[in-house]
Amino acid sequence: MYSCFQDYAASLKPSLDAAFSSQLNQLLGHCAPRHPESLQGLTGGKKIRGVLLCLVAATLGGSLEDALPRAVAVELIQTATLIHDDFVDGHRSRRGRPSLWTLEDPRRAVLLGDVIFSSAIYLMSELGRQDCRIVSRVIARLSRGAFYEPLDCAALLGEIDAGPGSTAGYEKIIALKTGVLFAAACELGAVTAGIDEAGQQRWRRYGLRIGEAYQVADDLQEMDQVLGKGELSAEELAGLAPALLHFAPGSRLALRRALCRQGALLSDELQSHIGQAAGLMRADRQRRLRGAVAELDGMVPDGPLLRLARRTPSDLIGMFDGAISPVAGCGIITPPNPLLS
Repeated sequence: MYSCFQDYAASLKPSLDAAFSSQLNQLLGHCAPRHPESLQGLTGGKKIRGVLLCLVAATLGGSLEDALPRAVAVELIQTATLIHDDFVDGHRSRRGRPSLWTLEDPRRAVLLGDVIFSSAIYLMSELGRQDCRIVSRVIARLSRGAFYEPLDCAALLGEIDAGPGSTAGYEKIIALKTGVLFAAACELGAVTAGIDEAGQQRWRRYGLRIGEAYQVADDLQEMDQVLGKGELSAEELAGLAPALLHFAPGSRLALRRALCRQGALLSDELQSHIGQAAGLMRADRQRRLRGAVAELDGMVPDGPLLRLARRTPSDLIGMFDGAISPVAGCGIITPPNPLLS
């Protein structure tokens, strides 16, 4: 049996990768990019959300055959999100390859993301009304999450000057940016297995907490990198602002001064606030992981797959800490996890 989520993912990925690539090529049809190599950056990746969907379905007795189309739809949504994000954020590479918008013209890249979004909805509509509702809802929420993210330093300064409560709440951002797609994946896994509505919602909350913790871990990693190098750009600081204002609200004036300075040096004052926020984020991340595991209490009889589902939240976050390698074999296994006791 699988010792960790990464082992399970390694066993499943060949099937999921093949199904995803086949579906993506079929969907694109005449919309295929002018540069075929640009698709290579889209078809890679760990496909964590799709694998998680299959794990939930398997834990509840569902079949891989029924889970795979739903897992592909979730990964299509993730792919479309990355296409849009790369262009909006100006990222020129994705998974070690040029971003799609740098190879295609940006307009075509954005429209290709739209094609993939709409195709995911169409695919799920063929499975059933409930699947279509879940997928269309998550696309709407992901779009709102992207809209709430601060992108412009001048706009962020205006929000800071407007006073507390004017900036988009961090809880809302992490739920809409990352949490909802993890939640939809787990809910679709439960739908695959045909369990009741109450059970579906518990698995949905399980995924939501994992996704929120995953985003907190991502933001925390960026903060640790900033503390390590002792400098950051105004654009980097704008990206960290929602987390910083949430976990260290006293940083508002220091943040404003740093944004106005536009310099690369990290002031002692701001460094102290970032360090404070980072410490609180570690505790918050663990709280969300415990919340995810708690949703599984009494759900299904104990067994290897349920135990794997219980350790999966920590396995995923371990990727950020370097405690668990994101490839088969799990790398270095962490000490016994208090979340599982």
